[in-house]
Order: sequence, then structure tokens, then C-alpha cells
Amino acid sequence: MPFRRSSLNHRHRDGHVLVWNQRNLNESLEQQPQRCFATRYFVTFMLFLGMANAYVMRTNMSVAIVAMVNHTAIKSGQEEEYDDECGDRDIPIVSSSYKAPSLSHIDKLSDPFQDDSQDGEFEWNSALQGYILSSFFYGYVITQIPFGILAKKYGSMRFLGYGMLINSVFAFLVPVAARQGGVWGLCAVRFIQGLGEGPIVPCTHAMLAKWIPPNERSRMGAAVYAGAQFGTIISMPLSGLLAEYGFDGGWPSIFYVFGIVGTVWSIAFLFFVHEDPSSHPSIDEREKKYINDALWGSDVVKSPPIPFKAIMKSLPFYAILFAHMGHNYGYETLMTELPTYMKQVLRFSLKSNGLLSSLPYLAMWLFSMFISVVADWMISSKRFTHTATRKMINSIGQYGPGIALIAASYTGCDRALTLAILTIGVGLNGGIYSGFKINHLDLTPRFAGFLMSITNCLANLAGLLAPIAAGHLISDPSKPMMGQWQIVFFIAAFVYIICGTFYNIFGSGERQYWDNPEDDEQKPALQTTSTTTPQRLSNGRSVPAAISSS
Repeated sequence: MPFRRSSLNHRHRDGHVLVWNQRNLNESLEQQPQRCFATRYFVTFMLFLGMANAYVMRTNMSVAIVAMVNHTAIKSGQEEEYDDECGDRDIPIVSSSYKAPSLSHIDKLSDPFQDDSQDGEFEWNSALQGYILSSFFYGYVITQIPFGILAKKYGSMRFLGYGMLINSVFAFLVPVAARQGGVWGLCAVRFIQGLGEGPIVPCTHAMLAKWIPPNERSRMGAAVYAGAQFGTIISMPLSGLLAEYGFDGGWPSIFYVFGIVGTVWSIAFLFFVHEDPSSHPSIDEREKKYINDALWGSDVVKSPPIPFKAIMKSLPFYAILFAHMGHNYGYETLMTELPTYMKQVLRFSLKSNGLLSSLPYLAMWLFSMFISVVADWMISSKRFTHTATRKMINSIGQYGPGIALIAASYTGCDRALTLAILTIGVGLNGGIYSGFKINHLDLTPRFAGFLMSITNCLANLAGLLAPIAAGHLISDPSKPMMGQWQIVFFIAAFVYIICGTFYNIFGSGERQYWDNPEDDEQKPALQTTSTTTPQRLSNGRSVPAAISSS
């Protein structure tokens, strides 16, 4: 009988009970330990800081490269391109050098309109800058799936901690590599940094699956992934200040300072955070029981092989995959190409105002936290199922930006309105954290990290298509530029809406049959022992406690 169709079988599985089918769930929730500083909250906070560090490391190069490059030398003889449909409306424009969309746009902060008021020491043209900014991305992408598999077999905590430690230590080598090794030496170091950051998303997801009860997933997951926006908000102004006033020529201090911060976090994470509640030496026993009961139905936690074939045949998995890919494509367009449009067509650069450039990130951070509380309330109130909640919240996160892109294509030359739409669109995008992004944990708590490694890898590759498509669409000088940009926005909106709709049709919030513990290979020698304490299941029967193989 299918795992998801029999509530009776759900309640009588060996040590695993779906949260929404547990008879004693309400009692468990009412008896959850009342502690201000619960261990799972500390783990969530550390994961939040880790995500913030990861995005700082990913984005600080795009800020530093502005100060590293001698813009006067590389733009000699080049004229800046502008569209005359809007004309100059007497708004001062920051002196800059336009770069056609390229690989450099895969970094969300690689604003192509760089203030060259202060020239640096390197004569790198746009193509070389693109190689530098993209080198991190290639290292990051190729490690997603391997680390997802390894983390499932050997645990996530050490891969995450040591990976970020490698990322942080190699940050100290960035200035030396740039000055001694040139472009390719710098690319090599950034590539290794990307390799080190590869575990951050799949391992974070796997740890959330082990530490966070289902009724807290939306807000805890959103809190962790909001670290991406927090890191971006911190990185942008602080990197700018360090580039201008820092030591060793300014820009090297960006990597020294953030390298120290990342190293301290990595060491603290490895010392104070543990793989799961069962392996934590000092967690309150009531909290450990509460988490394990909510996740597994008892303290029995088994770690079977990954069901590759079943996952590849799962429509709910593909729903998450397409939603993730559509999000990355649309988000790259929203965050990199819309500012390009504002500079090239509207003759206005967000880079000229640090506050304005961080507004979209701030809006996304705040909205993601607000909507996560709403999502958890929807589930806890029992007025909405997990499936309905994920789909409704995800619709806000994907339809909202899609509509914003369409609206932005009709704002004409209104700069203020375009900026407002950009901020609202990116802000609504925060709904995806309580939508498809946390949905991996609903489908399969035991394989959530592996699922995230697949979707995150392919989604990042899809995001790469956004600047490439935009570059081809706006390259024809014989056509009105505003009309070409309208096509760019419509394509991104179409991708957002189609992928969001696919998720709404085929997505699910139910634990899948291929994560059914009844199908696990039985290993009596590992599952029973004469000295263990019996565990009581939700149906009242006692069974011997099992030794976790994870």
C-alpha cells in the first residue's frame, strides 16, 4: 500500500510517524521545552551566520574589483552607450563604463556600472573581469551534488564547517594571488573558494532536516536563508568603506577582514554545533525528545541508501526543481539586468546611492521573515495543509516578481516608479524560502540535503542563462532599446510564472513513499541490543531502541 495513502500504516511504522498523522503531536507540541535559548535556536543562529558569511565571500569580489581595476586605462578610446528614448532628465549620472551582460553577472552584486573615480592597479578589461567573477561560481556549482551525497553518508556538520574554513583561509590569499599570479592566479584562488562554499546549501538543508520540527520549518528555514540577504546588505557598504579607507591599498583589506570573520565562525561552528540532537552532549533531554518525536515519531533514526531511481521518477521533486530553476533565472534578471536597464535606458544608476542599491535586499529579508511566520501559523492552525501552504506562499514568491517584471517594462521613463517596482518585486521574492526552498524537508527529511544539492546545482546553471539571453536580445542597435528590454523582462516573467504554475500543479507537502522507513533494509544487529531502553511509539507499543547508523 502506498506510504502516503494509508494513515493507519503511517501510525504503525517502525519508529517513523508522519507529523501530521501523529496522535500525540498536539501533546508533544504543548509539552515542548520552554527555554529562551533552546539548542535548536542556537543551531539556527549559527547556520544563519554561516549563510551570511557565504554570501559575503561570494559577493565581495564584485565590490573589490571596482577598486582593483584601472578604469581610465581600459576604457581609453571607448564611448559609453546610452539610449536616447528617455533623454537626460537633469539627474546626475555617475561616471561609469558600460559592460554588456556577460558571465560576470552570475554574481548578484556584479553591477556593470562601476564608479571609476578611483583607479586601481590592474588593467583588466570587461572580459577578464568576467572570468574573475565567474571563477568562484564554477567551483561552487560542481561541488553541489558530490557534497550532497557525501553529507548524506558521512554527516553534514564537518563538511559545512571545514568547507567554509577553506573558503575563509583562501580569502587571505586573494591579494597575493592577484598581485603575483595575475588574472589566472586570482581565478584559481577564487575557484578553490567556490569549492569550499559548495557544501553550504545542501549541508545546511540536511542539518535543518535533523534539527527543526515540521511546525517550525518555515520560520527557521527562512531565518537561515535570510542570511543571504543579510550578508549582502552588510557586504555592500562595508566592502566599499574598506576599499576606500582600508589598509594595504584598500581593497585587500576586504578579504583580510572577511577572511578573519569567516575563520572565526568556522572554528566556532565546528566546536559548538553538532550533527543532530542525539549526538549533542549537553542538549536538554526534553528538547531532544521533542525534536526526535516530532521528526521521527521516536528516537529511532535510520540512514538508508539514497533511493536514486525513485527520486528521479518523483513529480513533486521535479516541481521543486523547476520552481528553483525558474526562481534563479528570474532573480538574476531582476537583480542584475533591471539595474542595467535603469542605467542604459533611464540614465540612472543605483550604484550612485548605496542605500537605494541595498533596498531590494532589505525588502526581501524583511518580507521573508514576515511570511515565514504566516506560513507556520497556517500549518499549526490546521486550517491549511502543508501542500496548500507551500503552494500559496510560493505563488507570492514567484508570481509577485513575475508581475513586477511585466510592470517594470511599462513604466517608461519613470525612474522612481521603476525603483519602487524593483524593490517590491525582490521583496515578494522572499516568499520562496517558505515555499519551494523548504519543501525538500517536507518530501523527505532524510534525503533533503541531497535533493537540495541537485536543485541548487541546476538552478545556478539556469541562472547563468539570464545574462546570456539578455546580452543577445539587446545587442541589435537597429531596434528601439526600450522595446528590446521589454522582451527581456517578459521572458523572465514568463519563466517565473510557468515554473511557479508547474509547482502549483505537481508540488506536494507530504512525505513521499520512497522515504518510507518500512522499505529500509533491516539490520537487526544494528537496530536492537539487550542493553537499550525500550522506546514507545505513537500507537502505544514499546520496541527496543535502535542505534542510529547516521
